[in-house]
Amino acid sequence: MNSTKKHLFSLTTLLIIVSSACSNKQQADKILINGLIYTVDQSFSVAEAMAIRDGEILAVGSDQEILNYYTSDSITDLHNLAVFPGFIDAHTHFMRYAYGLQQIDLVGTQSFDEVIQKIQRHVEQFPDDKWVLGHGWDQNDWGNDTSFPRKDTLDLLFPDKIIALTRIDHHAVLTNQQGLAIANITGKTNIEGGEVITDGGQPTGVLIDAAGKLVLNRIPEIAQEQKVKLLKQAEANCFNVGLSSLVEAGLEKSQIDLLDKLQKENELAIRIYAMLNPSQENIEHYFSNGHYKTDRLHVRSFKIYGDGALGSRGACLINPYTDKSDSYGFLLSTPAVFDSLAKDFALKNFQMNTHAIGDSANRLITNIYGKYLKGKNNKRWRIEHAQVVHPTDLKKFGQYNILPSVQPTHATSDMSWVEKRLGQERLQNAYAYNSLMKTSGKLLLGSDFPVENINPLYGFHAAVSRQDAENKPGSGFLISEKISREEALKGMTIWAAFGQFEEEEKGSLEAGKLADFVILDQDIMKVDYSKIRATRVMQTWVGGKKVYQIQ
Repeated sequence: MNSTKKHLFSLTTLLIIVSSACSNKQQADKILINGLIYTVDQSFSVAEAMAIRDGEILAVGSDQEILNYYTSDSITDLHNLAVFPGFIDAHTHFMRYAYGLQQIDLVGTQSFDEVIQKIQRHVEQFPDDKWVLGHGWDQNDWGNDTSFPRKDTLDLLFPDKIIALTRIDHHAVLTNQQGLAIANITGKTNIEGGEVITDGGQPTGVLIDAAGKLVLNRIPEIAQEQKVKLLKQAEANCFNVGLSSLVEAGLEKSQIDLLDKLQKENELAIRIYAMLNPSQENIEHYFSNGHYKTDRLHVRSFKIYGDGALGSRGACLINPYTDKSDSYGFLLSTPAVFDSLAKDFALKNFQMNTHAIGDSANRLITNIYGKYLKGKNNKRWRIEHAQVVHPTDLKKFGQYNILPSVQPTHATSDMSWVEKRLGQERLQNAYAYNSLMKTSGKLLLGSDFPVENINPLYGFHAAVSRQDAENKPGSGFLISEKISREEALKGMTIWAAFGQFEEEEKGSLEAGKLADFVILDQDIMKVDYSKIRATRVMQTWVGGKKVYQIQ
């Protein structure tokens, strides 16, 4: 065979091999290459490329590996951008946030006068509205006088309106005389799990926890069309900050049915793990019918409120508040009620997730958990917030496999005033995220929005730096309780998924899992702490579909 024939033979053979290789490639809907893909798998590996089909991940690996084995009509060069599993917020109030989008935003107000000004502008814009609703005031931001506001000015300026303004933590409500009247509240009103703040025997207008619900439960229902509009706007806001999944902390069956309907009609795409309120209707229905799960909605847990919040002195403490020596806070139900619920949830195989902030509430609830969990288990019962935990109670998180579900921005939001509530010694037991993680093995991270900002990167920043939006304090707040970037990322991805029994389907970027991911404009695993909050979400994907792209 002469050289020309040999060359033609070799060329033909090569073309046949290449053609055969191409024909053996698997077809993908989408291939992403040249990226910095944090898989958050067991070895915390970083890949370059990812192939996607039918909403799931086919494979992750090097550019060469993916392109050798997969082909697609849609190949995207990531230009070395950082890619992470879709962020999961482990504790939100999504529906409350959505409906609150039409209320007066009082977050960040610097004085009660500013609150009044915002109400006046709202009333001028909507003069026919009987109810005036707002959210987000925090008396701790109002300079030297951090006492609760009073209703006097509201009565004077808005005598014909019913005003209900929820505090930033949703554990206190400021109302006026019209609000008190519609709820039949007087200075003699007593209610379990709540308090009517009085002065000289007369209500000041501030209602703590269950007392506030006497007014809030009378707010007229939002029209269905408006609900859908607000929920879709709330979802868009979530996608804009990289959230693909969230935990909704406390719903009624009718609310779950609405979310389920909208998801099935493709009106909502965000994935929701819904905790149930322990109402009679919920208990009867879900105890009879068991867990409920679709590809976007999962219902298998109950949300219980153990106590109130530190900001309104409703958190239940072992010793009195440092700045109010006659107050210990209070439980929102009796110990017998918590025990009975735990017994039933254990029997019916439902996850119990309890709001516990004060050290007394955390002690009581973890003791009750231990009674029914009986050592190591896979029930994944959670303590939501776990803000003040006595050192002797920490070990119970590991002993009974209790999952701490915390909100890192709570620490940096509260740090300017919390020592006044707790004192220096007890403060050392607060917001102890590193200690909780070490004893439990996992730490679920959330925001508690709308109590805090919806952006999960704010929580990531607070967790790893223990600093606020202004990167203060320079040395970090209770800095020994910070966690690493790897731990923080796990807390908002794979550990958060574990907390809702979904770690086999999401929370990491691995073959066979859902193609939920987020692309950022800078690498939060490496960029300076001071730049984390400025990170922009370039794209958010849910189930292999792009649901957000930066404009």
